[in-house]
Amino acid sequence: METITALTSAPLQPLPERWRVPSQAALLAEARAAEHAGGPAGYWDWAGRRFAWMTPYETAMEGGFGDLRCYVGGRMNVAANCIDRYAADAAHGGRRAVIWEGEDGDVRTLTYRELHDAVARCANGLRALGVTRGDVVAIHLPNLPEAFIAIHACARIGAIYTVLFSGFAPDAIRLRLQAARARVIVTADAAMRRGKRVPLLANLRAARAGVPALEHAIVVNRTGDPPAPERGEIAWDRLLADAAPDCPCEPLGADDPAFLIFTSGTESRPKGVVHSTAGFLIGAWANVQWQVGPQPDDVYWCAADVGWLTFPIQAVIGGLAHGMTLFCYEGALDFPDRTRLLTTARRHGVTKILIAPTGLRMLRAAGDEVVGRERPSGLRLITTQGEPLDPETAEWTERVLDVPVVNAYGQTETGSTWTYPVYGVDALKYGSCGTPVPGHACTVVDDEGREVGAGTRGNLVLTAPFPTLARTIWDDPERYRTAYFARFPGRYATSDEAVIDDDGQIWVLGRADDVINIAAHRISTMEIEGAAAAWPGVAEAAVVGVPDRLRGTMPVAFVTLRAGVDADDARRGVAEAVETAIGRYARLGAVYVTASLPKTRAGKVMRRLLREAAETRGVRGDLTGLEDPSALDAVLAAVTTA
Repeated sequence: METITALTSAPLQPLPERWRVPSQAALLAEARAAEHAGGPAGYWDWAGRRFAWMTPYETAMEGGFGDLRCYVGGRMNVAANCIDRYAADAAHGGRRAVIWEGEDGDVRTLTYRELHDAVARCANGLRALGVTRGDVVAIHLPNLPEAFIAIHACARIGAIYTVLFSGFAPDAIRLRLQAARARVIVTADAAMRRGKRVPLLANLRAARAGVPALEHAIVVNRTGDPPAPERGEIAWDRLLADAAPDCPCEPLGADDPAFLIFTSGTESRPKGVVHSTAGFLIGAWANVQWQVGPQPDDVYWCAADVGWLTFPIQAVIGGLAHGMTLFCYEGALDFPDRTRLLTTARRHGVTKILIAPTGLRMLRAAGDEVVGRERPSGLRLITTQGEPLDPETAEWTERVLDVPVVNAYGQTETGSTWTYPVYGVDALKYGSCGTPVPGHACTVVDDEGREVGAGTRGNLVLTAPFPTLARTIWDDPERYRTAYFARFPGRYATSDEAVIDDDGQIWVLGRADDVINIAAHRISTMEIEGAAAAWPGVAEAAVVGVPDRLRGTMPVAFVTLRAGVDADDARRGVAEAVETAIGRYARLGAVYVTASLPKTRAGKVMRRLLREAAETRGVRGDLTGLEDPSALDAVLAAVTTA
């Protein structure tokens, strides 16, 4: 295994006094004491006692990986814990639960009482359509208040929901509806994205022909001009208007399935990952507690798409479980200009923001002076996850926005992020993922399963189960066991590579297949990206490996530049920066200067498209989820003219 020094050698940065949160430190000490006394189960028992149970649980955890049971014997309802208890409180019921803004400037607000009323009506409406406990309801919506309502309506009656990314093409929608066996879908006539209408209903209609089990489509009128309904379609407004505003919560077993979410992974067949009722709720609550540190006057913006699991964790479930005020935005974060994120946050008094690292790099391209001028005065935190965060971007964000940067790591299958510096308490190291939060444990091992030393790259594995861990794969339990537990028995294989440094900080280097071999040297593309992004004129950088006759694999970089930077200077400067930081063996085969990078709506760079473009000078692969097709045109122009 190769020793990493470029990323991990920086010292821990003590947390300045102005960023410390004493109440968070006190609660963390209480949680750690419970973990010390009773192990992970002791901590999860401490967390579980913060919720309302219809039937109390007997033990917090039983079993192990592949056979996990949590809050055994307990019965509860997620909607009761996220909405009802706050709506019924005289002091809290009138508090804003959701503030929504559309890309076109529309604004709506729901208090906890209003949210409770809408959820109950939607739940009764679903029952009127024949939905019963255990049935699957698909939610194919952009970031709208109706997504919050539909998810909790399903939770209220024990239906299993699955959120489908609103940018999916018809074939992708059809495949997931078939796999889920969904009976009902909630969609919208369209979504607003970069000044255009995304035809959600038209895409669904094209997909429905191959899904005979789908009986009804509930259509939200987003644009004010929806098409005439077809067979099996019913208007959202009519459904709620015809339904009663009172719907008792269904008592659900702690380990009953709450929802399934599809993740493609490296295989062609999507995996429907199943998460449990109580485990996901309590884990999401804990995730928000340690990563965001809710305070009474917070307005929290999870700047992710509802189709990304981060949104339910941080907002729909975890955020509402704390009774927070959540800001929800429909649209691109850099449209019509690069500072839309900041101007929108300032307008609504946002105090804390979760955003993918790519979003920060996009913001950085606007320039330090502009970003500093647009900074919301009440901003307290930037937290990020979803892809590796390079140290350069982390340092820039902290310096220019004057906030701590909490960089977190998790997976769809883990149901939450589980390693990061606790907000308001822990010291920071630019780009690292901190240390495991209470209730979690991990190590790094070689390919034979042996632990490796500090500073050595290896396979990141979890060594103890926890309640938010996915319980199975929908209709394929054997795939669940072999995908996550077969390679390293008794441990969960993340399929990510990582290194733990001398300070115990975890650095996730990316998927194992993002580690490339250059003339027998193994190196993560993240390490090269960090060096490329550190060149002063670079706004964003993405590195992929392409086949090379002499070196086996050759890294190439795609970069976008700050205003006024010369492209030829950038090519030379980036190439020199990589060689200086890493060595000549990592030298870049090419530096492509492009106007933009292809990304998903979640802000993740679609590196497989970059790899195909660099290898073939064209792209024929799946474009599902691509945010802006013009970005791909820019990339192809860069590689064909180089």
